[in-house]
Amino acid sequence: MDRNIDRNLMERVGALDWDRIARGLDSHGSAMIERLLPPAACDALSALYTEDDRFRSRVVMGRHGFGRGEYKYFSYPLPDPIATLRASFYARLAPVANRWNAAMGIDVRYPDAHAEFLARCHAAGQQRPTPLLLQYGVDDYNCLHQDLYGEHVFPLQVAILLSEPGRDFTGGEFVLTEQRPRMQSRPEVVPLRQGDAVIFAVHHRPVRSSRGVYRVNLRHGVSRLRSGHRHTAGIIFHDAT
Repeated sequence: MDRNIDRNLMERVGALDWDRIARGLDSHGSAMIERLLPPAACDALSALYTEDDRFRSRVVMGRHGFGRGEYKYFSYPLPDPIATLRASFYARLAPVANRWNAAMGIDVRYPDAHAEFLARCHAAGQQRPTPLLLQYGVDDYNCLHQDLYGEHVFPLQVAILLSEPGRDFTGGEFVLTEQRPRMQSRPEVVPLRQGDAVIFAVHHRPVRSSRGVYRVNLRHGVSRLRSGHRHTAGIIFHDAT
């Protein structure tokens, strides 16, 4: 990727309203970013799906009970836009992750730089890259799940919609559920357009109440596609065993 584009991506992430994003994460476990990527960049990332040498593995969801559709994990080195976004987002999200862990009484703290966190993962045997591209067709869906790949888990991740709802596909909404103690689960649909991103909790997040702080568990998935095709980029910050 052109160095100017790489720098523009870093500047774009740095210029986001991180106070608003932090408030959304604290209140709802997710925060949406509109127009993170322009259409041309979305189309270029979607086109990578056919380039098998970019990926370390392909997963057909139906074979594993994950839903319907498929996805591919990128191999190292990651495509420049994915690598840039991964490092840039991590630097802004690490303080949120540390604050959450402190609130929940979890001793783990995350370093400032993503390279340092990856070194921690790799030393523990988590050496396989986890950023991925997902592809859905008619009647495909992704069951509610959590992306946990080993001992070391960064508590936030990012999904970027690369296709345009209403033009490229219908249905296929991004869905989050939050399981609250002794209460029914709370669902939320995130209304993404092409180039929009959502930051969300991987596993759990802290919630304050009159009695203190408690944890809620979150899962995410994609509802059934009614027509067309849908591509999504997923940026997970921890690597896999």
